[in-house]
Amino acid sequence: MRIIVAARILFAVNVLAMCMGSAGHAQDIPGIEICTAEKAMDRRTSCLQSNIDFLQKTMTKQSLDQQQKLDAANRQIQALKAALISQQGAIDELKASQAKLVDELKKKADAPAKPAGK
Repeated sequence: MRIIVAARILFAVNVLAMCMGSAGHAQDIPGIEICTAEKAMDRRTSCLQSNIDFLQKTMTKQSLDQQQKLDAANRQIQALKAALISQQGAIDELKASQAKLVDELKKKADAPAKPAGK
């Protein structure tokens, strides 16, 4: 039973490898190439230039992506600062209201009780 399962898995892996191998030959996918395999200097130079172009494009794209993330983070920080200032204002208002209420309660407690009969 295990042999049959292993054989099926091996068959599936082989089919997948053949499909991937044929797709790789059908199109030129940009990326880093091993240039030491080239014997002719002009082909090796072209390969190296292709690698340089790919790396420059990748670095530019990554730089733009990171700058967009930084800009978004800065916008979020500014929004959080504004929310914090708003909350601090609300806290200050509550503290002032609480202090006023405490003062009123102290005044009521300190006032002499008026006799009911007089």
